[in-house]
Amino acid sequence: MTPVYLDYAATSPVDPAVAAAMADCLTLEGNFANPASRSHRFGWKAEQAVEKARRQVADVIQADPREIIWTSGATESNNLAIKGAVEAALEQASGPVHVITSAIEHKAVLDPCAWLQQRYGVEVTYLSPDADGMISPQQVADALQDNTVLVSLMAVNNELGTVTDSAAIGELLQSHPALWHVDAAQALGKLDINVQQWQADLVSLSAHKGYGPKGVGALFIRREPQPALRAQIHGGGHERGFRSGTLATHQLVGFGAAAELVSQRLQQDQIHMRALRDRLWQGLQEIGEVYLNGHVDHLSPCHLNVSFDRVDGEILLASLAKVAVSSGSACTSASVEPSYVLKAIGRSDALAHAGLRFSVGRFTQADEIELVIEEVSRVVRLLRGDA
Repeated sequence: MTPVYLDYAATSPVDPAVAAAMADCLTLEGNFANPASRSHRFGWKAEQAVEKARRQVADVIQADPREIIWTSGATESNNLAIKGAVEAALEQASGPVHVITSAIEHKAVLDPCAWLQQRYGVEVTYLSPDADGMISPQQVADALQDNTVLVSLMAVNNELGTVTDSAAIGELLQSHPALWHVDAAQALGKLDINVQQWQADLVSLSAHKGYGPKGVGALFIRREPQPALRAQIHGGGHERGFRSGTLATHQLVGFGAAAELVSQRLQQDQIHMRALRDRLWQGLQEIGEVYLNGHVDHLSPCHLNVSFDRVDGEILLASLAKVAVSSGSACTSASVEPSYVLKAIGRSDALAHAGLRFSVGRFTQADEIELVIEEVSRVVRLLRGDA
């Protein structure tokens, strides 16, 4: 039996329409050329496809296509945004500079911040979430300093699914020169992304979280006013000098097609995911001694993170052979340490170890949710000795 896939927060399957568009860009009979080859029609055709994709991605976040820079994924986008912005600021600063982020960010934000601390002595404030996993605009306001050059927070927490009030933070930063970077990797296909409402300077995106291919992402860089940013990859001056490298036509076409589908289906997908997520939570609560990790209202429709008391988390995860779920971020799931995100919201080591992230998506079916409720209930009661 194929396990039920409930790990959409880790990655989503490529939509069949996206896969078909990508396949048309791979072989001699298709649109395979280098978009930078401007001396023949093969290159022109590839460039047109890439620019169409740029418009499609821009449209899904309410941006101008000229504000979209292609990257290999949200990790690279985060590195370019954070390192690029801070290094540019350091060139103009007469003293140390300050960055604000949170203790529950993805490692693709935490690690670059730690690197900047070690390399340049950058001051970093790590905001602590409340018990529901929320970072408030007031916390950002209280942490701002005269030398703050960047605020970097995620729109949707990858483990908890909690949603940050990005618009409110963007509004308060209008009276401060700090740049506003939003890691929106988990938001694509789950929330309405509007960079104008967020008043963001920089926004990171990942295709594979929204039914597109892996290995491709984007960084929104506001044009007016355009933030100073130092490139992290050099070698040809592609993407307006921000990111060198031959563009992968098939991946970008796939990202564009996926973004267009998100634009068309977002409300439909949200209703579908929320109904399934709520039914799953209803069923799991009947097991007893099950705790929600995250905010009951300010939550992505995709995510459900819960901890099971009186159960060893590693054994629980290994015992759920019929369900594909995660014990946290896919980037840290090989670790035997309890989730640093669950620890940050005050969970004990035992409950942090026993936390599971269920995440539904476009292709999840109602009967699969019923199967998962039945299987998790059976396994938990067996491990507790209640069966």
